[in-house]
Amino acid sequence: MATTIHDVAELAGTSIATVSRALNEPAKVRPSTRDRVLIAVEALSFRPNLLGRQLRSVRTRLIGVVLPDVFNPVFGECMQGIEESAAVSGYRVMLMTTCYDASREAHAIDTLLSQRVDGLILTVAEAAGHPLLDELACSGVPYQLVYNHSPSHPCASVDNRSAARDGVRLLVAHGHCKILMLTGNLAASDRAVQRYQGYCDAVGEAGLVAEVPLQVDFNERRLPPHILQRLADPSNRPTALFCGNDLLALVVMRALREAGVRVPADISIVGFDGLAIGELLTPPLATVYQPNRDIGAAAWRHLLGTLDGRPASSSILPHRIRADGTVAPLIPNPLLECLP
Repeated sequence: MATTIHDVAELAGTSIATVSRALNEPAKVRPSTRDRVLIAVEALSFRPNLLGRQLRSVRTRLIGVVLPDVFNPVFGECMQGIEESAAVSGYRVMLMTTCYDASREAHAIDTLLSQRVDGLILTVAEAAGHPLLDELACSGVPYQLVYNHSPSHPCASVDNRSAARDGVRLLVAHGHCKILMLTGNLAASDRAVQRYQGYCDAVGEAGLVAEVPLQVDFNERRLPPHILQRLADPSNRPTALFCGNDLLALVVMRALREAGVRVPADISIVGFDGLAIGELLTPPLATVYQPNRDIGAAAWRHLLGTLDGRPASSSILPHRIRADGTVAPLIPNPLLECLP
C-alpha cells in the first residue's frame, strides 16, 4: 500500500497540516520540525510531488474525474452532467474508474494529478476519514465529491439515508411487513451503508424488524444462487425487496423471472437511482429517483467556484419516489408470516 501523508505525520510526530507546510512552505516551519518531516519522508519513500505541487499560476483547464464504473448508467448520467457543464467553461475532462476497489483510488488520483489536472471530481468508497481526501485538502488541490453524502467534505449528492427511508416507506404504505434489502458490499460504499441505515429507519418506525441485508459484489451481473434460492422460496422469501441501486434491481428481476417468481404478484421491488431505462421495463421499476445529471453539474459548479478562489461548498439535491409497476399492495399469503 502506498505511503500516505498520515504515515509521514505519525513518524515525524507532527500533524498532517505541519507535514503539508514543511513540504510546500518550508520557511513557515521551524527547522527542527522540518528536518523531522524530511527524515520521515525519506524513510517512508513518500512521494509528495504529485499532491503537494499542484498549485500553479497557469491552469491546464483539465479536470480529473474518478468514478466506480461506467457500466452502471447512473455514473454515465453524472459524467454527462460534469462534461457538459465543464465544456461550457472551456474545460476538458479526464475519466478514470475504480471498479469499487478502494486500492485503485490512490492510483487513479495519482495518475490524474500527474496529468496536472486543475481539480478533481470523485466518488470514493468511504469519505469519512479518507486519507487521500485529507491529503488533497492539505495540499490545496481543489476537489468535489459526487454521491458521497459527507458533512466533512465538499459534495454534491442526495441525502442517501433520507432517500432510502422514503423508498422503504413506499413498501410499508402498501402493507408489506416482511421487507429485505439487497445491497452491494457495504465495505465498498458508504452510500450503501447510508441507504441501509435508511432502510432500518423506515422499518423501525413501522414497528418491523430490520434484517441483515443481502450483500452482493457491486460488479455482479447475475444473482448468486444462495440469494436467488432465498428470494424464490415461497415459504421463506420476503414480500418486498428494497434494492440499493437500480442495476441490482434489474439483476434481481431477471433472475426472479427465470425462476418463475412474479413481480409484483409474488414479490414487490423498489430500486434506487431513478434510471430512465427502468421506466421501459415490464413492469416499470419503482425507484428512488436522484437527479444524476444535475448532481454532476452541481459538482462542477462548486469545483469551478473553488478554482476561482471561493470557499468549497456542497449541494444536497432533492430526491423523489417514482412509484411504479413493481410495487403492489400485499395480498395475504398463508406461507408468509409478517414480522412483529
